[in-house]
Amino acid sequence: MSEHPLSARAHALMELDRHEEAGELLARRVAEDPSDTRAWVRLAYVHLKLGHDEEVVAASDAALAVAPEDYEALLVRVYGLRKLSRGEEAEAAARAAIGVAPDLWQAHAALSEALNSWQPRWPEAFEAACTAVRLGPEAVGAHWALWKASLLVGRNDVRTRAVREVLRIDPQNAWALGELADHAKHAAARPALIGAGAKLPAAADAAADALAADPTSERLRADVDTAVFRMLRGTRWIALLCLVIAALAGRVFPTGDDPTALPAPLGIRLWALTLMGIAWVLGAWRRYRRLRTGVKLSMWSLIRRVGWARLVLIQTAWCTLTAVLIVTIPWTGRLVPQILFWVSLVPTLLTVRLERAASR
Repeated sequence: MSEHPLSARAHALMELDRHEEAGELLARRVAEDPSDTRAWVRLAYVHLKLGHDEEVVAASDAALAVAPEDYEALLVRVYGLRKLSRGEEAEAAARAAIGVAPDLWQAHAALSEALNSWQPRWPEAFEAACTAVRLGPEAVGAHWALWKASLLVGRNDVRTRAVREVLRIDPQNAWALGELADHAKHAAARPALIGAGAKLPAAADAAADALAADPTSERLRADVDTAVFRMLRGTRWIALLCLVIAALAGRVFPTGDDPTALPAPLGIRLWALTLMGIAWVLGAWRRYRRLRTGVKLSMWSLIRRVGWARLVLIQTAWCTLTAVLIVTIPWTGRLVPQILFWVSLVPTLLTVRLERAASR
């Protein structure tokens, strides 16, 4: 039996996320022919998308009145009942759908959704989601159901694996890319050796991937900016380390008789320059070279747009330049290098303190 033209047009509009228009066509269709089960089911899905939970149940009930074992009608009814906090009825509808088609993953995912209302039954919800994935290993919805259930039972390993499986199936899936970005961002927030976390490049790459899949998301754009800004702050700590190395190698502060003789030996100053170069190569340049093009562009965009980011970059450059001047010039007096040292160190540390106070 061919599909009615109104129902077909409504389905096309649903594919374009024009659910209100689709709902008007489907309402006309079921008014003409209340026995059109497909039209009722599609109308229920339209109401589900629009958040009309009571109407979801009413439309699915109308479909089931015509076809009591309609698989799609039972599925959409589960989600409508779940949103209305009618958990027992939702579970019954999900189990009825499993009875109709036990080998299809959708009903098991729906059962997992129905069971997640009660904490004592969270392990059952997790098992139902695992069954959904086993039956539909290439279905994004099955892995999403497992991701949700894994949150309830605290299985972070399964949660991460579910996100990665979705990206394997659909590399541009905006939800999965956003989750991956959030995971990387939280991992990068853990304390690390110098300022920013060691996993910040991964956080920036993941956030940039998510933004590429959903360019209109302000949250993902903010995630990219946050990760990039923290990487910029990390370079400032490298510059401060270079400043301390220069002060020690250049004998800026007296500590005794022989070690304080000026100028400092050329070999010590050259060795200090070498250490500073190694710090920059390992701490910043190699990391920057490995970043994706999108993250690099975001970094320079942030510097152009945000004055505080420019201040961080200026302080980094100034501290590094000061360190180079201190070790390359054979100073015969300490006054000038000491002034250079304090003028670089104090404002930079004050800025760091202000940033931490602001973040708290």
